[in-house]
Amino acid sequence: MALAYMLKHRGFPGRLAGTDFQFTLRRANPKGATEITRRERRPDRRAPDRRADEAFFKALWENFGDQPFERGNLDAGRLSWLFGREVIPATDPFDPAHYEAMLVIDVNAARQSFPHIIEA
Repeated sequence: MALAYMLKHRGFPGRLAGTDFQFTLRRANPKGATEITRRERRPDRRAPDRRADEAFFKALWENFGDQPFERGNLDAGRLSWLFGREVIPATDPFDPAHYEAMLVIDVNAARQSFPHIIEA
């Protein structure tokens, strides 16, 4: 089986500093990319989880802004906490289980969730 192609986003933080919250992958999974699925963020989520969401979103915004970006080595689990709200598919059709899937930040939704990162 050939290895899957996976763009590595150079300069993107690998994890939230001082924690085990992973933001990127080191290598492609030979079986293929893990599917991105929408995860519900409940109001009673732990503070460290909320900080990880915020730091990951801030890195996305600083690296890509409102431009489409390739999923590449971005962690599917971390993307899933933002998917369907602040991060949406940039193409139709969209394959949530592909490293080359294109995503984009929904600026209006992101302003609601992270107003201190995206100012009006």
